[in-house]
Amino acid sequence: MDKKLNIINTNFLGLHIVEPNRMKDERGYFQRLFCSNEFAKINLDKPIVNINHSMTQKKGTIRGMHFQYQPYAEIKIVKCIKGAIFDVAIDIRQGSPTFMQSYSIELSDKNNLMLVIPEGFAHGFQSLEENSEIIYFVTNHYSKENESGLNPFDPRLNINWPLECNFISQKDKNSKLLPNDFQGIVSC
Repeated sequence: MDKKLNIINTNFLGLHIVEPNRMKDERGYFQRLFCSNEFAKINLDKPIVNINHSMTQKKGTIRGMHFQYQPYAEIKIVKCIKGAIFDVAIDIRQGSPTFMQSYSIELSDKNNLMLVIPEGFAHGFQSLEENSEIIYFVTNHYSKENESGLNPFDPRLNINWPLECNFISQKDKNSKLLPNDFQGIVSC
């Protein structure tokens, strides 16, 4: 049985969709979510230092758009394990050909997809179902001093959230709008 991960490129350097191969039988299924050999093929050569689990109770809740500055920038691998989310990654890498462009995808327990988000991207999501749960693998430790975020409603980001926002934290809601002269962040 083939246990490899199907890794799909996007038009953003370093941003990939991953489709784990589910092997099913009468007992249920088995799938590999992470393989250092497979991820090395897309230059994910940093160790995973945390695996986080998040549950969002209310449909329509927005979390994000979060990122960390160097030296705490992180690669994230995001997977929805229950329910569904509208996942968004925004390229804020200084000098990137896709600078200030966003990529969005629905991740759900039904479609079984994961998103690999490289350093230099802001990340957030909106829950599309009640009690949606995600796990995400990260390559750096959380640093309060190096964390930041973009306002998810900033018109410059032009995020088309699929649902009306029915809940957002004060921290995310009060994130500042980007200045017109924003040049991005240095990644790597």
